[in-house]
Parts: sequence; C-alpha cells; structure tokens
Amino acid sequence: TILGETHEEEDEILPRKDYESLDYDRCINDPYLEILESMDNKKAQKYEAVKWMLVFAIGVCTGLVGLFVDFFVQLFTQLKFRVVQSSVEECTEKGCLALSLLELLGFNLTFVFLASLLVLIQPVAAGSGIPEIKCYLNGVKVPGVVRLRTVVCKAMGVLFSVAGGLFVGKEGPMIHSGAVMGAGLPQFQSISLRKIQFNFPYFRSDRDKRDFVSAGAAAGVAAAFGAPIGGTLFSLEEGSSFWNQGLTWKVLFCSMAATFTLNFFRSGIQFGSWGSFQLPGLLNFGEFKCSESDKKCHLWTAVDLGFFILMGIVGGLLGATFNCLNKRLAKYRMRNVHPKPKLVRVLESLLVSLTTTVVVFVASMVLGECRQMSSSRNSGNDTLSLQDVSEDVNSSIKTFFCPNETYNDMATLFFNPQESAILQLFHQDGTFSPVTLSLFFLLYFLLSCWTYGISVPSGLFVPSLLCGAAFGRLVANLLKSYIGLDHIYSGTFALIGAAAFLGGVVRMTISLTVILIESTNEITYGLPIMITLMVAKWTGDFFNKGIYDIHVNLRGVPLLEWETGVEMDKLRASDIMEPNLTYVYPHTRIQSLVSILRTTVHHAFPVVTENRGNEREFMKGNQLISNNIKFKKSSILTRAGEQRKRSQSMKSYPSSELRNMCDEHIATEEPPEKEDLLQQMLERRYTPYPNLYPDQSPSEEWTMEERFRPLTFHGLILRSQLVTLLDRGVCYSESQSSASQPRLSHEEMSEDYPRYPDIHDLDLTLLNPRMIVDVTPYMNPSPFTVSPNTHVSQVFNLFRTMGLRHLPVVNAVGEVVGIITRHNLTHEFLQARLRQHYQTI
Repeated sequence: TILGETHEEEDEILPRKDYESLDYDRCINDPYLEILESMDNKKAQKYEAVKWMLVFAIGVCTGLVGLFVDFFVQLFTQLKFRVVQSSVEECTEKGCLALSLLELLGFNLTFVFLASLLVLIQPVAAGSGIPEIKCYLNGVKVPGVVRLRTVVCKAMGVLFSVAGGLFVGKEGPMIHSGAVMGAGLPQFQSISLRKIQFNFPYFRSDRDKRDFVSAGAAAGVAAAFGAPIGGTLFSLEEGSSFWNQGLTWKVLFCSMAATFTLNFFRSGIQFGSWGSFQLPGLLNFGEFKCSESDKKCHLWTAVDLGFFILMGIVGGLLGATFNCLNKRLAKYRMRNVHPKPKLVRVLESLLVSLTTTVVVFVASMVLGECRQMSSSRNSGNDTLSLQDVSEDVNSSIKTFFCPNETYNDMATLFFNPQESAILQLFHQDGTFSPVTLSLFFLLYFLLSCWTYGISVPSGLFVPSLLCGAAFGRLVANLLKSYIGLDHIYSGTFALIGAAAFLGGVVRMTISLTVILIESTNEITYGLPIMITLMVAKWTGDFFNKGIYDIHVNLRGVPLLEWETGVEMDKLRASDIMEPNLTYVYPHTRIQSLVSILRTTVHHAFPVVTENRGNEREFMKGNQLISNNIKFKKSSILTRAGEQRKRSQSMKSYPSSELRNMCDEHIATEEPPEKEDLLQQMLERRYTPYPNLYPDQSPSEEWTMEERFRPLTFHGLILRSQLVTLLDRGVCYSESQSSASQPRLSHEEMSEDYPRYPDIHDLDLTLLNPRMIVDVTPYMNPSPFTVSPNTHVSQVFNLFRTMGLRHLPVVNAVGEVVGIITRHNLTHEFLQARLRQHYQTI
C-alpha cells in the first residue's frame, strides 16, 4: 500500500503565472519512513548522517564560491586601480586627465557589459537574490531561482559588477549562491548537466529541499560577514515559515562550515599561513580600539545612547526615503524598460556605469580636499593591514590631484574597494572633512539608489553600510567640533550610522544585530546596535516597508506575513475560502482527468464522493459509480467504527450521518426556500442530489445547485501525481477490478522531481479515454482541515507554521465546502474581504 503519512500542502493559485508554488509535502511513502520501519536503528542513524554530510558539503561549496568571487574581484579591482592611478598621477602633471577618465570608463563599461550579458542568459540572476530566496523559503517558487546556471551567472556577474565600479556589494548575492548550493547538491543532478546523474532517490520533496535551501542561505550570510550565528538567525527571521530544532542544528553547522572554509583558504592565500584563521568573512570590520595615547577616549558611554537613538531615527527616515525613491524607479523600469527588448536593459546598465564613473572622477578631482598626511592618523589602525599584510596601513590613502605630502580625502573613499572605504571610516582618525563626508553621502545615496534594480547581479548590504558609515562619521565630526565631546570614538559612531541606515533600508532586527556584533568581535556594541536597529525599523515602518518586501510586492508574489491583524478575527474560514471547487473522484475516467488538468491550473484537487439518496440503483447500473460508492461506504464505516470505540466509555453514539450510512439509508431534509445557498451548505441543510456521473468534467454551465451539492471529502491529490499516473499509464478497464491497476513506488512517483511533465506535453494516444484511474492509493487521506467557523487568525497560523499549500474547509459531517490557498491569506485579499464584511453588517 502507498497510504501512510499525511501531506502538508501549500498554495493553489497565484495572482501571476510567473510564479509556481512549492509542494511542501512529504510523499506518502517517504523513503525515510520506510527505512525507519525496515531497518534497525543503526542503519537508520547512518541514513540521518547523510543529511549532515550534505549540509557540510553545502557549507563548504558556499565558502568556495565566496572565495572565487573575492579572489577575482580583488584581482580585477587592483588591476584597474593600478592602471588608473599611474595614469592619473602622470596626467596630473601633463594635463591629460581626460585620457585617464577614458581609461577608467573603458574598464568599468567593459565589466558592466559582461555582467549585463550574464543576466540576459539567466534573468533571475539580477539583483541581490534575497527577495527571491525569501519568496522561496516562504513557499513560492520563482522559476529558475535555484538552478546551476543561476549560481554561475550570479557569481561571475557580481564580480564584474563590483569590479566595474558600480555601487553594489558582493556580500548580498552570496545568500543567493548559498541557497542554490543547498537546492542542488542534495539532488545529485542538474538540468544544465543532464548527463551527470546519480541514483540517489532521497530528499526528493519540496520540504526537504526547502530545509537545505535554508541552510544554504544561512551559509551565504556566514561566508559574507563571518557570522555563522547571524546567518542562522537570518534564515529564521527572513526566510523559513516552518522551523524545528533539528533544522536549527543543521543550519548552524552549515554556516560554521562555510565560515571556516572561507577563512581557511583566504588566510592561507593572503598570509601564507594555512590554518591560521585570521579572515573570517568577505567583509571584516576590524578591531575597534581607542588609541593608547588618548586617555579621554571611550568606545561608547551611556550619554552616547541618546545620540544613537537620534541616529536611529534619522537612519529610519533616510532608509524610508531610499526605499521610496527606489520603488518609484522600479515601477518606472517595469513600465518603460522591461517590456522593451533586452538590449535596453543592457543600455540602462551601461548608462548607470557611465554616470557613476564620471561622477566619481569629477567629484574626486573638483570636490576632494587635499589634506596633510600625519602619522597620528594611523593610531589604532592595525586592523587595516588585514587587507594586505605586505602593504603599509596608508596604502589605501589616495593622493589623486593633490601635491606631495597631501592626500585627497574624496578620492580615498571613491577610488578604493568599498570594504577598504568602510575600514577607513571605521578606523582612521581625522581623515575626512565634514564637507567631504556630506558630499560623499549625498552622491553615494543617490547613485546606489539608482543602481539597485538594474540588470546586473548586485548586493545592497555593503553600499548601505558605506553610506551609513559616512553619515555616522559626519555626526561624530560635528559632535567633536561644535559640541566639544572629546570622549567620542569616531569609529563607534560610524558603525552605529552604518547600522542605522542599513536597518532603515532592509528593516532587519535580530539577525542584523548579531551579524554586526560578530563582524566587529565586540560584544559591548550589542546594546547600542540593537537599540539603533529597533528605532530605525520603527521609524521606517511608519512610512513604508523594507526594500526587499517592496520588490516582492511589486512582483505580485503572495508572501505571507508572520501574523494577521487583530481585526481579521471578525472573519471566519467560510468568509475567505474559495467555494467553487474543482475535484476528482476516487475512481475517475482518463478523459475526465485530462479535461480537468487541461482546463485548470490548480496544483491539487479534493478527492470526493457525492451524497446520493438512491445509491443502490446507481450501484446496479454502472461499475465506475459503484466503485466510488463502495469506497465512500468503506470510508464512512471505518469512521463509524472508530467513533464507536471512542464513545464506549462515554456511552454516546456516532453521528447521525454515520449511523445512517451503516444502515444504508441517508436521511434528507427539504431546505427552506429563499435562503442563501452557500449558507445552507455550510449548515448542512442543503441536500439536492443531481444525477451527474463521476466521469463528467466540471462545467462553467453548472447551476448553483450543481456547484454546491454535498460532497464527502476523502483526501487531496496533487496535480503532479495525477500527471505521473497518466504518463505511466496507471489505470484499469471497467471490466476489471481496481486491484488489477499497477502500483507505483515512491521512487517511480518522484522520478521526475522537481520538474514533472506538463499535461499538454503528454502523448496519451495509447490510452483509452474510457479507462479508469484509482487515485486512492496515491492521495493524501488525512490533510489538515478546518471548520467553516474557524477564526482567520487560527487558519493563518495553521497554514503558515505547518507550511501548507491547500487547506480544505470541511463541515461537521465530513463534507468539503471550500478550500483555502495562499492567495486567500494575503494581506490584500483579507483586507478586501474585511471591507465586504463591514458593508454587510
């Protein structure tokens, strides 16, 4: 038999056809359960150990992807800056700076053009990938989001984007890359590499795949920031809707593996000391430490908390402004850029690169301030040597357009890798003037806002940190100069400013707090960072949502929030469900199944039987209807027996419906006239039995009586399962018994996972349309169900926390009266139904 464990389902119909939904179900005869039943404990433990091995492999591969990106970004960036620096120094004397600008444009436009071409190959590789992974972990599958081609285009594209001088980061796409590793490695196969396949039939379900994706996303965060605990919390806070203790251990282990893999190789390559573990992540904030000569300096004091709160408010306002402008740009692109040929997207990316390059060059030449070099500015700056131990601390200071013994503070920020610029703002003392910081912040704010959303792989974390660090450093300079607070440590205010701005943009709290604490290795920063992020989030939420949620909403993805509003409890399940059902019978003809599958886009169908008053006559005339009625009777009798056993101690009796079914008699009542038909159905007072055969397809011409006739619910069957049964020819003829139908194992049912054949592509010419398919061995006989009177908050919590896809609404006597999907629980849909509820009061 294939009956056993329950399905746990999710969404049925989505507002946009671009997105599929995940079947978060374990197939009924899960191989893991079979192993537990057929093997001893020792072998079952070995099977469980395979999961841990795969989680470790995901972490290692994610760390190697980060190493690949970091190595080539440094290689291309250093090559570009060396050529440009020598050209600028030479042309400053000869007066040929236009030639230097052309050289810089040549490098940047070439790199950005290559990044745009990679996005044309795989469009889902554009952006940071965090909104797409957030949708995936929430239950919506974006086409191609976790394919091998995606991670290749993502990794190569982001290194060209960063090397091309765009205001983007490489840390954000690491999350997407890790998620792809989590989705692909446990499958041991790839569509891009069809010839490479292994006989590994395990973990072939969307629930297991989602767990591995959660681990991969956490590993991406850990590799980017050297923050394994922060990565675990990121996956929990921003991603998965279903979580358990076992998954927590696996995700943390995967994050640790990614961090130490990247640390091992980067430390060995840069320092030549393998096993020293000195570079935990792609972005290292360094050690925050006051100069020994400055006795008044403190990292932070209680007085500074008031300034941190004000910085959080300003950061929330700036983040809300950033999100508002970027949302308008995204809408403009959706209306005017995306509908046009793909070449237009490439031209837009080149335009952004051209503008950015010219602004950076001209701002460094015209707006930069030449400042005297001083050895005192190197105090407390040992951590900068982590970028390259063979170079001096001052190697990142640029002297562009300035005479000897001076340096250009604007060029120092613009003509350095973003990570080096962040370290300058965190650790250099007295390097930048307030005017330079103000202009840099304004230019970086506007250009990074314009850049996020173009057709190149790009991250937002590092640009937000750099922009916020300039804001925090500006606040520290003003407090020192105009208020006379000599105890202030500028690096702390730069860090708090970075946290405030980043929190105002992305609206993350717990995970971002831990990420920043792990990146600084300073636990005393925990309280100010937490307070700043909370204030920034509350301030920003007053105006709009986070940047990732905004882009998710613009794409029409039905993302489920963590909970519903209190006012939603005025609604019941019957108020939000879809009553117009498309269903199948336990025994259904092939022609009917094909018609249903070709005329609908539903991902699952209720398996039902009709409540007929003249069942004996039907059983005599038609073998197909007889099989369905026999199945219904056996099901009802089983329920009756279970209720009798449970009621013996209470001296009660089964329900009237079960007793009548046992006596092969169904009592009927005449429904009152002039009442709402759906309300009669919900209250079990509507009992017409139209004479429709089970092999007939649902029709748009059905009357209301035909649509809402009582249907006994028996289970759910997935579209993928029905298509597989038709593809494999699993059926029997009317002259045969249903026992003669072939049975498929779990491996055979999931052989085509994750891309099952489409019903329109099947060749069904060899099948007799009058043949019958018995779906009962493959359906889910015990899915989660709710009563029509269940509060919406209870429905929402059950749906989200259990990772469901379909939630049937079943009345007290086992009749299905509707179905609830992800679309029925979105904020917009619930708000619309709540308005209808108020209008009918």
